[in-house]
Amino acid sequence: MDGVFAREFESLERAVEIGIASDSVISVSFPADLDDAADGQHPLFDRIGAYLGGRSDHLDDVEVALTVPTDHRQVLEATRNIPHGKTVSLDRVIRMAGLDPDDDAARETARTALAGNPTPLFVPDHRVRDAPGGAPAGVAERLRAIESA
Repeated sequence: MDGVFAREFESLERAVEIGIASDSVISVSFPADLDDAADGQHPLFDRIGAYLGGRSDHLDDVEVALTVPTDHRQVLEATRNIPHGKTVSLDRVIRMAGLDPDDDAARETARTALAGNPTPLFVPDHRVRDAPGGAPAGVAERLRAIESA
């Protein structure tokens, strides 16, 4: 089921919009207003709703297609392995990606990868302390609150 799908979620006070291609998530955004023509009928929305309702779901079995540079992919794939309810430092993510946290270029690569994360929620950058993420700050804060409840 390919296309762009969106549904409003009261717990976020926003919509979640997902782009699907070849049965893989390729994009996630959190628009403030939902397009009236948006298709809200995708099976992932039931899982997202349960997750936002407090169900512990790592969402790691959802296929994600990352069309990013290789070094960014390493960082995002490492981030995907951070368990639900846990937070880690940027240095830890850099190490998990096989990079050197003392290398300024590696730090910049990691920060850039996280800031440009095309699939926040499925690549849970909100679990990385002291780093930017692909979701708006208020959404990331809400996701952390949901996971720590």
